[in-house]
Amino acid sequence: MRFAILLAALPACAMAQDFNYGDRNTDFEPAFPEQFRAPITPSGVELDLEVIASDLVHPWGIATLPDADGWLVTERPGRLRHVLSDGSVSEPIGGVPEVHAVDQGGLLDVALGPDFETDRMVYLTYSKPMGDGLSATAAARGTLSDDLSALEDVEDIFVQDPPDDTAKHYGSRIVFPGDGTAFVTTGEHSSMETRVYAQDLDKTYGKVIRINLDGSTPEDNPYVGQDDAIDTIWSYGHRNIQGAALDADGTLWTIEHGPKGGDELNRPEPGLNYGWPVISYGKRYSGQPIGSGDAVQEGMEQPVYFWDPVIAPGGMTFHSGDTFAEWNGDALIGSLYPGGVVRLAFDDEGHVVEEERLLRDQGRIRDVEIQDDGSFLVITDFESGSLIHVRPSPES
Repeated sequence: MRFAILLAALPACAMAQDFNYGDRNTDFEPAFPEQFRAPITPSGVELDLEVIASDLVHPWGIATLPDADGWLVTERPGRLRHVLSDGSVSEPIGGVPEVHAVDQGGLLDVALGPDFETDRMVYLTYSKPMGDGLSATAAARGTLSDDLSALEDVEDIFVQDPPDDTAKHYGSRIVFPGDGTAFVTTGEHSSMETRVYAQDLDKTYGKVIRINLDGSTPEDNPYVGQDDAIDTIWSYGHRNIQGAALDADGTLWTIEHGPKGGDELNRPEPGLNYGWPVISYGKRYSGQPIGSGDAVQEGMEQPVYFWDPVIAPGGMTFHSGDTFAEWNGDALIGSLYPGGVVRLAFDDEGHVVEEERLLRDQGRIRDVEIQDDGSFLVITDFESGSLIHVRPSPES
């Protein structure tokens, strides 16, 4: 049954007005004015929150099923659930790959394939156990049965190389640009030993990966035919990309966790180096500098935008639809710390020109999913997490 819980309407304007960015961890100057601390801009919208389902265990990803058939939701311990529009939650869907459910590892993103309505293909990302305590970011696909009880003919289409024994910084999101390919994002497993792999083209740590839907390599990838480079790499020098989305023009945007300060919004382009762990707008938790100690270096790309202090980003999406129509084209980003949803608005050149903090009292928001009407869903990443539908208050 639906959890008919209407939380008190939350005035977005009040939440934004009493927000300030807080003290910085570093003193790096932004490379251009729009790169940092855009004006806090209240939208004046009051929000109604309805809990559709609760008691989900560390939910991580959401995919909306067609024909008002509800949603697929991943739980990090390794379960894929069907949540119906009436709030009922299925038993675990069968056929999901075994996951390395340790620390940050487990079952991560879920997405419907671009031809789901004809082939029923569902894509997952997860931490794949590789034996002897090792694991790697992986992406798999399988066919969802007509009764939604199982994934069939499941196969891996990407496995990060090499595996590692640190169960952190897996990434990972999967998105489809509509040209028969998929982008898969990875992390660099966090350790001092492995973070440098983000700069290595013979490893898939800290990368945006581009593959065909069956896992083969697109012929126009930037490193096809290059010796000592993995040909599925699209861009490199990333830390831990946990958000990825396509804007209305089909351009890929990603958002990644920085260290202490320095969360980044990027627009990855083929063959470019985004700097980690050589440059960063953050610093190590010990207070020591990252890499060169600089935030800018020739041959390394600058983020479109960065945060200090961090927002600890989860999933992201771009808004479209009649509901919250004034936000169309804005990015909505889940925040794990301090929590809530971050809204960013852009100018015609792709610069961030305003920021707003929403749903701040909901805590760790792991993913955001726009519905056809422009309302949106969020999931909260807790031991007893929730799937929440967000609409405008009738009074707004």
